[in-house]
Amino acid sequence: MNNIDQRNPEFFDNQTTGGNSLLYYIKTMSPETISQLSRPGSSEVSEAIERTIVAMLGGLPSDDFNVMISTNRENLGKLLASAMLNGYLLRNAEQRMAFENSLQSLEASSPDND
Repeated sequence: MNNIDQRNPEFFDNQTTGGNSLLYYIKTMSPETISQLSRPGSSEVSEAIERTIVAMLGGLPSDDFNVMISTNRENLGKLLASAMLNGYLLRNAEQRMAFENSLQSLEASSPDND
């Protein structure tokens, strides 16, 4: 039995909360876990996410304009889902870049075997 089974057995027994098992699973997470998952890995990722959301909403500078955006619940949900997916994509790209940099460092520091 894995850790999720032990911590949230009711999640696996009852996945009928309005048909949305992901929502139910998120609701069973501890606040600490939610906080950790919500935090971007670096300032670069955070800035890229912010730029993406601004581009989605429209790029009027808030210094010069009093911008107010209104939407319905469904469109807001789509916006949040898109922002989350972009965040995961950017975080994965950041991790890949760090991995490739580590590999290049290792290759550069290893003696030639030719």
